Amino acid sequence: MKTIEVIRVLTIVAFVLKSTVSMAQPDSVYIDNNTDSDTVLFAGSNEVQEKQALVLKHRNPYKFNPVQLVVPGTLIGVGIIGLESDWLKYQNKEIKEELQENIDRKFTIDDFSQYVPMAATYGLNLCGVKGKHGYGDLTIILGTAYALMGVTVNVTKNLTKVERPDGSARNSFPSGHTATAFMGAELLRREYWNVSPWIGIAGYAVAAGTGFFRIYNNRHWLTDVLAGAGVGILSVQAAYWLYPAISKTFFHKQYLKNTFISPYMSEQSKGLSCTITF
Repeated sequence: MKTIEVIRVLTIVAFVLKSTVSMAQPDSVYIDNNTDSDTVLFAGSNEVQEKQALVLKHRNPYKFNPVQLVVPGTLIGVGIIGLESDWLKYQNKEIKEELQENIDRKFTIDDFSQYVPMAATYGLNLCGVKGKHGYGDLTIILGTAYALMGVTVNVTKNLTKVERPDGSARNSFPSGHTATAFMGAELLRREYWNVSPWIGIAGYAVAAGTGFFRIYNNRHWLTDVLAGAGVGILSVQAAYWLYPAISKTFFHKQYLKNTFISPYMSEQSKGLSCTITF
């Protein structure tokens, strides 16, 4: 494997990590789930609160913010351009050939790592590390994001019919594994950024590794992975925007407190399981 190609892929991964982390909210902001969804509370002294209010005036994580479209929009845009761009197609093939040149075995870790950030969101809560939302509210957000991501990925695959690098099928664009991983990473970042930024960074590192191994295992082109990352991130952003309306319209608080969702995988299927205790 030539070092220059690995460096090229890792440079793109580093850009995704840096760009996403730069969009993160300050540590001092948190959402009180017992208040109206339009209310943002601030921690600290009165002086600190005043400074935070000046900087974060009118900011609400549930409201649409065009800035949040920059990173996922760029990633998706590069992926779409790659469907027709001769230069990007050439880059895809170059990276594939260089990575495959000296590979003796494949690693299927990406089949499992795609779910790690998502599982960590619930696992931390189970261990007593509280995020911004309880199980019920988190389940609504995750369920919405997963549905948006799944529909987007599968519809796009059927429309574009891009052949996989290994020639096994014509459903390469975008990468579903990568979309799932980055969806979980963005959810983890948003829920636990106030606890520690490193939690979100770790989630994105796992997601980036998942994307890398999709290319390494000859299952996806680089542009598939970039587009998948964008779809995953954007799905979570959209889920937060839709959360207040979905929560108030379809769910009641007493049900939300007794709801738990978790990923599952077997030889025949994989997906999410949801348990509601009445």
